[in-house]
Amino acid sequence: MKTKALATVRKARARKTIALLKREYPDATCALTHHSALELAVATILSAQCTDARVNMVTPHLFAKYRSAADYAAADPRVLEKEIQSTGFFRNKTKSIIGMAQALVERHGGEVPQTMDELTALPGIGRKTANVILGTWFKKNEGVVVDTHVQRLTGLLKLSRQKDPVKMEQDLMAIVPREDWTWFSHTLILHGRAVCIARRPKCAECVLNRLCPSSLV
Repeated sequence: MKTKALATVRKARARKTIALLKREYPDATCALTHHSALELAVATILSAQCTDARVNMVTPHLFAKYRSAADYAAADPRVLEKEIQSTGFFRNKTKSIIGMAQALVERHGGEVPQTMDELTALPGIGRKTANVILGTWFKKNEGVVVDTHVQRLTGLLKLSRQKDPVKMEQDLMAIVPREDWTWFSHTLILHGRAVCIARRPKCAECVLNRLCPSSLV
């Protein structure tokens, strides 16, 4: 199939997919518990290679103890490592959190910035994390969060052939309306956890089973 025709097919499938998912998950949002942009940034860093459920078990203590960027910037790395150890990769995450907080204090008056360039310039903040912060907290749709669930479901739905998350994000941005970018990411994540489970997909229960090219029904 020619590229232009394929793009048309994908856009049509995306439109139908969004319509069906909006009925199922109209209020989908981030599963990480947070009450500020800083808390969301910390939680998102902790969520790398870790479940949101585990992160949500760790963060109440952190958020009660470290209330500002300055608090994290001054944290004892050995203490913070122990506090977040159960999330895995705790040494790297500790370095990222403290480095990010120090940069916030030094460059942004302790506040989390609201642009992609400023966020991705912070230690420990890549494009995916920046998308989470901008879309979820600041309500700015600058991109599509492509985590493992989004990547897997996008492939199953044949909305992109790309394997690289950055290239896949570009494909999704071209076929999903901008106002839906953040919601679409959260929805695919929720759907991937509840229904389209990697090792045991519940295709018979899936609202997308008649549309999905990979459906086992």
